[in-house]
Amino acid sequence: MSPKERRGVMNALKLRRLRRILKKINARADEMSALTDAELSAKTAEFKERLQSGKTLDHILVEAFAAMREADKRILGLFPYDVQVLGGLALHFGYIIEMKTGEGKTLTATLPLYLNALEEKGAILVTTNDYLAKRDAMEMSPVFSFMDLKVGVGVYEEDEEVDAKRKREIYASDITYTTSTALGFDYLADNLAGDKKGKFLRPFHYVIVDEADAVLLDSAQTPLIISGVPRVQSNLYDVCNQFVLTLHEEEEYHFNREDKAVYLTVKGGHYAENYFNIPNLYDSSYFELNRHINLALRAHHLYKKDVDYVVVDNEVKLLDNRTGRILEGTRLQSGIHQAIETKEGVKKTKDSRSVASVTYQSLFNMFPKLSGMTGTGKIAEDELISTYRVSVIVIPTHKPVIRQDFPDQIYVTLPEKLAATLTYVKKLHAKGQPVLLISGTVDIAEIYSRMLLQEGIVHSVLTAKNVAKEALIIKEAGQKGTVTIATSLAGRGTDIKLGEGVAELGGLAVIGTERMPNSRIDWQLRGRAGRQGDPGLSQFFVSLEDELVQQYGGKRATCYFEENNHHQRSDYGQPLRQRRHQRILKQAQAKSEDRSVLARQSTIKFDESLRVQRQKIYALRDELIYDEKNLSQKVDHIVDEVISQYLASNSGLTERSLRRYILDNFSYQFQEASLPVSIDNQVAVKRYLKSLYYSEMSRKAERLQTEEKKSEFLRLSILHAIDACWLEQVDNLQQLKNFVSLRQAAQRSTMTEYYQESLRSYDRMCQAVKETVLRNVMLSTIESDGNTGYSIYFV
Repeated sequence: MSPKERRGVMNALKLRRLRRILKKINARADEMSALTDAELSAKTAEFKERLQSGKTLDHILVEAFAAMREADKRILGLFPYDVQVLGGLALHFGYIIEMKTGEGKTLTATLPLYLNALEEKGAILVTTNDYLAKRDAMEMSPVFSFMDLKVGVGVYEEDEEVDAKRKREIYASDITYTTSTALGFDYLADNLAGDKKGKFLRPFHYVIVDEADAVLLDSAQTPLIISGVPRVQSNLYDVCNQFVLTLHEEEEYHFNREDKAVYLTVKGGHYAENYFNIPNLYDSSYFELNRHINLALRAHHLYKKDVDYVVVDNEVKLLDNRTGRILEGTRLQSGIHQAIETKEGVKKTKDSRSVASVTYQSLFNMFPKLSGMTGTGKIAEDELISTYRVSVIVIPTHKPVIRQDFPDQIYVTLPEKLAATLTYVKKLHAKGQPVLLISGTVDIAEIYSRMLLQEGIVHSVLTAKNVAKEALIIKEAGQKGTVTIATSLAGRGTDIKLGEGVAELGGLAVIGTERMPNSRIDWQLRGRAGRQGDPGLSQFFVSLEDELVQQYGGKRATCYFEENNHHQRSDYGQPLRQRRHQRILKQAQAKSEDRSVLARQSTIKFDESLRVQRQKIYALRDELIYDEKNLSQKVDHIVDEVISQYLASNSGLTERSLRRYILDNFSYQFQEASLPVSIDNQVAVKRYLKSLYYSEMSRKAERLQTEEKKSEFLRLSILHAIDACWLEQVDNLQQLKNFVSLRQAAQRSTMTEYYQESLRSYDRMCQAVKETVLRNVMLSTIESDGNTGYSIYFV
């Protein structure tokens, strides 16, 4: 049995189990239908009581699903189909469900959200963008309100100020609709809070991730980072940008397109030394110059305008390579964003330190119960199982899919492909069939737009530069005679419904102008046509000049292109019909997918060290915030440790070095005459240093007056020390991640080197935290604010 057949058998077995439960739910339909509105609404209180008396969710599952299904019918006018109930059951049991576009995933989610919210621990639905989160919450909240559950929305207007109290109310809701980005940043912000008032998240419980493969896999390559204090702006960006512009490929630098690696050759290194008039580029004293040269090389060769980013209003904005959306508020770290800004000649933004960071893998693995919905999850099931320990169930469609998916039309050159695509669009448009033309990049979308304008064909364009009327453009894309050009539509969430008479014309025609980096996106695009049993077609046009083929097609594709890239060919303008070209395309996409998987695995491996450290630090912070017992004893122990460590590492202690140590760590009012008689007697020195500590604590205790205020002072001293040192550690690991790969040149394992360095860095941080606690306690200033309390100033 092949792996594909085995997966099919497993899927059938899972569905059989769910259908047995579905049968019981259907049997309760008449019972629920006979209830009055008040009786149906009261079921929520009844279910909660049963759970509190010892029943589990599985005990009340059948009745709860039947009740919520009836509520959906009464309030929304939508009675979930059997296949939607199957999907809801799978979501409850912690699966990712594959449901085709237009099958009603939003309604499906109401059933497991309701059931899991009954435990009063919170149920969260994560979507891909703000619009969908707000839309789904607004459309579904009436039915949840009817069933006596509160709905919160975790996304806000751009200029809206939201404090911890408001966020606490949102996350205290029975059901919260939010985005993956908002949830991730809220998690980081919650763990930066300095006291109970600043905390707003409760422990994670149950989550449904919409467009699960996109969020959990595609978006998971880039960690979420909160930036803080900006660095001093470097003056090396401009000069290194000018230097890189003078280089020649394969002479002064090598660019490996497949591995996305670019670096100076030996000749390039010598050229740099002459250019900058330095003796050795790789000497440690020229580390920053070397770093900025590498940043400039990456900016010019690894990041493409209108593919990876756009320039809008004199500002570089990153693009989501899956949807073509602008990633608002997201910037590349470690100087690469500033290198791109220098390349584009726009004003450079500040390069900020990383204050906190988390990957989606770490974030969603914190949920005891994770589930998701997508139109194309089965293809990526192995990776979802290995990364998140969740498998995929394919839910059958309510009506058979009758869309026609035609074989790819492959051409040698880009102009041939453009001409063929235009001819096809004109043919479909002539009979009034709506066309959705999808490109992989903004610039190609604009080329098609100009071509259609020349032909006098009215059309709409939806790219990262034009998202203001996104929902309206997509909604109207199924009307007769409509032509819509868009970048990748995965995760946009608005169904394309066919206008009157369109079905008779063949339904919506989805035309892909290139194969996407992975086949899941291709199937998502195809899925825009043929929803709910509608007719439709999909057709992809490809050329050997496309980036996917150029990057991953291999030597055979490159050689064939170079030999036939001319107008004199007898078959110019004709598609390539040999099966080998279909194989080349398939292999190129498979290789691209493998690269993406490896990149995500690398992200997970790099994050593992930070994840462990982050959990320890956040647990320690929470312990300080929620449990303030024995802080005096803890600080006494820390001070004793720091003094012992100092004396152990300074066996040749002198009066001068001891005085300096005291001034830096213990007291600004130190009197030289009070030093111990013998500096050589470490016991006496330790006793003296501890006496300084106890004296200062007595003064501060007298000033603070109560044990409660003294405990608060110690808590803040420790918390401030942890935060300052952790900020430095997060930033160090971000920098380390970018440059540890250079050690491959010395035949060293990148991950081994990273783990070793990060562990050493963590040990240094732990010691730095203790030393900073000592300085915070000893050198801080406490000032009275009259009736309002005290202000504490740390050094």
